[in-house]
Amino acid sequence: MTATVDVTVLADLLRRAAQAEILPRFRRLGGEDVRAKSEATDLVTEADEQAERMIKAEAARLWPGALFLGEESVAAEPALLTGLADVDLAIVVDPVDGTFNFASGIPAFGVMASVISGGKTIAGIIYDPMGDDWVMAEKGGGAWLRRPDGEAQRLRTAEPVALDQMVGMASTGYLPQDKRAEILGNLAKVRFLTNYRCAAHEYRTFAGGHVHYLMYNKLMPWDHLAGTLISQEAGAHAARLDGSPYLPHHLDGGLLVAPDKASWELLRREVFTV
Repeated sequence: MTATVDVTVLADLLRRAAQAEILPRFRRLGGEDVRAKSEATDLVTEADEQAERMIKAEAARLWPGALFLGEESVAAEPALLTGLADVDLAIVVDPVDGTFNFASGIPAFGVMASVISGGKTIAGIIYDPMGDDWVMAEKGGGAWLRRPDGEAQRLRTAEPVALDQMVGMASTGYLPQDKRAEILGNLAKVRFLTNYRCAAHEYRTFAGGHVHYLMYNKLMPWDHLAGTLISQEAGAHAARLDGSPYLPHHLDGGLLVAPDKASWELLRREVFTV
C-alpha cells in the first residue's frame, strides 16, 4: 500500500484499460480516430481518450480524494498541471505513451501511471500491453518486472562503462536548434544513440540494464515521473541538467538519467552541454 493507493490495484486497472480500450484498436484505427494536437507527430487517438476515460472513472471510484491528472485531461484543461507542486495525493496517467507508434501500427507503446504525495513521486508503473507485464516501483522498495501470474524479477541498471562504450537514448527534438546541433555532434563520443519515440519502453530498457543513459528536454509529468522513480529504484542517478532533483511540477530544465553519479557527470560534461 502506498499512501491510500494500492499500486497493485492501479497496475491492474492500467491492464484492464489496455485490454478494453487500447488493444482492440491497435492497427484498426480509422482516419477519424486519429487527430493531431500541437504538430503532425503529436497525435491523440480514440484509444488514448477512451482508455483515460476508463482509468479516470475507476480511479475516482477507488480513490475519491486523489487528484487525477491525465495527458488528455490536461490537454483539455491545462490549469490542472499547477496542482502537482504540493498536492496531498495525485494519480498521473499517460493512457497511451508512444501514440505515434501506436497510430503507425508499431508495437512499441505503453500505459504509465505514477502516484504523487506531498509533491513527490512515491510510486510508478509502466505497463506493456503487447508483452502483458509491468515494470513498477514504490519509493524505497526497488524496481521490479512483474507478470500477471505473480512472477517478479528485480531490476538493476547497467554497470558503468567508459564514455565511448555507452549505449543510450536521447530525445533531441525539443532542444533549441543551436543546442540540438551541438549535442548531436557531442553524441559522436558515445558508442550508440537511439530513440524509440516511447518513453515507456525507453525507461523499461534502461531500468532493465540494457542501456547506459536517457536524456529528455521536455518534461511532461505523465512521460517521466514513473520512469524516473523506477530508474532510481533500479540504482540510477537522475537529475535535471543543472544537477537539481527532478520533481513532479517541473516542466523544463531537462532530465538526464545514468547508472551512477560519475556516469551522469561525465555525460553532462562531455555530451549534454545544454
